[in-house]
Amino acid sequence: MRLLPILLKLNMVNGVLFTGGWAKTGLCHETVKAIFKKVLAKNDAADHFPSYAICLCFELLTMIITSTLQFMRNTNVEGTVFQRFQPDLLKKLSTDCLVMQNHHNTDLTNFFKVLTTSTDGDNKVYVSTDEAHSYPVTAFQWHPEKNAFEWGLSMIPLSDDAIQVTQLVANFFVSEARKSINLASACKVPDNLIYNYSPTYGGKGGKGYDEVCIFT
Repeated sequence: MRLLPILLKLNMVNGVLFTGGWAKTGLCHETVKAIFKKVLAKNDAADHFPSYAICLCFELLTMIITSTLQFMRNTNVEGTVFQRFQPDLLKKLSTDCLVMQNHHNTDLTNFFKVLTTSTDGDNKVYVSTDEAHSYPVTAFQWHPEKNAFEWGLSMIPLSDDAIQVTQLVANFFVSEARKSINLASACKVPDNLIYNYSPTYGGKGGKGYDEVCIFT
């Protein structure tokens, strides 16, 4: 019952962004699992309802959907989050530091197809971007959002190309959300906007996200 208000909010949006974090069990896992099931159900009901899963939630999805590992050698970027990337920017993703990596483990299931792989500090290859075979669901083991919005850590790239990566990933998600047939009631939207909450600066000294909303 405690998840009911959250699930009802899905009727007011056109997609879901599962963010990164630290908690893998308890309420976080329970909430992600319930919402993800609704995302799949909406798509099964012919509503194109996209979802991004970043960092922790990449891992949570692999826990929710269990199967064997599969890798693909050749990746066709058409129709994926990388479709708007110019060839030179795609090449730089493989050669330059344009995304923040902060992960050491990897998991993938038959639910997903592999878009990119990366190499960690121990020279081990892991899956860094994948996309569902039959749903508009993309999962990242890197942080497309940090380049344009966080400055507390030196490992976060802030170049023009890095900012373009953030923008193109975000633009693709919005373009997918526009395909959703979901339409929120105009009278309910104002009370549910994030603008009802005051953001708090939490990035001093590089200790956490630069800006957060604290819900009580």
